[in-house]
Amino acid sequence: MKENKLWKLFTSTFMLSAFTFGGGFVIVSLYNKKFVEELEWLEEEEMLDITAIAQSSPGPIPVNASVILGYRMAGILGSIVAILGTILPPFVIISLISVFYTQFKSNQIIAIALQVMRAGVAAVILDVVVDLGKHVLDTKNIVYIVVMLLAFIGTYFFNVGAMYIIFTCLAIGLVTVYLDLRKEKDNGTSVDSIR
Repeated sequence: MKENKLWKLFTSTFMLSAFTFGGGFVIVSLYNKKFVEELEWLEEEEMLDITAIAQSSPGPIPVNASVILGYRMAGILGSIVAILGTILPPFVIISLISVFYTQFKSNQIIAIALQVMRAGVAAVILDVVVDLGKHVLDTKNIVYIVVMLLAFIGTYFFNVGAMYIIFTCLAIGLVTVYLDLRKEKDNGTSVDSIR
């Protein structure tokens, strides 16, 4: 049973990695469709958490997401299997391209194909942004919504670096968690004192 799950994990990450163009944001949205909607291995909230961690950690987003996803599915062996499934296709493709780089670089057909693929990638990334934005709005948490809007304004209008945005959001998240825990503790203490 576990071997079957590991094989499914490997083939899923391998196929997604092999046929996905456009970087981490694109593959993470496809992970969501595969592992949340199709296979139902994860909840939507878990996938959002994985996405946030993968984006904020150093390294490629798909590999980071694979580590967490694989571990969640089957422990350390699951992480290794998911990483292999994710890195093998780009490794093989980039190795082949590097051998024929000069031919690729000067080929007009490949240049046009890459331009067309950029348009498709932009559409997929926009889909991811809208999807993640909807999930934030669905929480109806004013702090999350304001942070999302301020992060967008900071990056789009003022060219604030991604790391500043991520660390600021991390700080706000930690403060929010601290205040929530403190509120729970105070409510718990007041209930105990009434008894």
